Amino acid sequence: MWEFLKGDRSDVDSGGQFKITLTKKQPQHAITGPAATTGYLYVNLHWSTRSAERPSGGSALRRFFDPRILRPLTPDNFSQSPVNVDLDLACMYELTDGSRGVIQPLGNLFGDLNRPPYIKLSGDDVSGAPSGETMYINLEKKDKFRRLLIFVYIYDDTPAFDRTHATVTIVPQSGPRLEIKLDERAAAARSCAVVLIENSGDGQLTVRREVRYVHGFQSDLDRLYGFGMQWQRGYKTPSA
Repeated sequence: MWEFLKGDRSDVDSGGQFKITLTKKQPQHAITGPAATTGYLYVNLHWSTRSAERPSGGSALRRFFDPRILRPLTPDNFSQSPVNVDLDLACMYELTDGSRGVIQPLGNLFGDLNRPPYIKLSGDDVSGAPSGETMYINLEKKDKFRRLLIFVYIYDDTPAFDRTHATVTIVPQSGPRLEIKLDERAAAARSCAVVLIENSGDGQLTVRREVRYVHGFQSDLDRLYGFGMQWQRGYKTPSA
């Protein structure tokens, strides 16, 4: 009953499809069956910016015991200003032949669905549009995958994960969609490992929630998960 009240359960989204929210207590889900593990796996990142939070109203007694009163007050003009954050969806991959790489907007590494790594990033959203950013994974080639690390990073070097409403949604061809919310307070983080997708070798893919924030960037995530790649500074191509 307590888990039900907390919301750590399967649900139905507005489109009538079952949805599972991966949480700390329910971190893992197996995508199984021939229908679910064929076609494309869709991975979507959506976010919206928000202003700095202001203390909510309440009784004098409640505010007296609120530890936030011990913190410096935020100027009103700052608390009302929105934050412009450019989040990027990306994926580190390791294939069964040992090849490794990354799919990301930096360096225009958008990938390919019909050739290795069989992963394609649709484009780069810089403003948190309703459609967000979408990555496609070719499950017809799932036997080529060893592991995929889906991660999100902040391109403009502004650590503001705690001031965005970011959600990653994974949609298989059939079965429930998976939702991972990046709603933890990580004010200094610039990157977040969201989920690790592993091929168990028996026709199923296991999706495990990670949501591990780091203060650094791709190279730091690489060291954390042991992909062993070499990194250099990259830039986005300016839009026309």
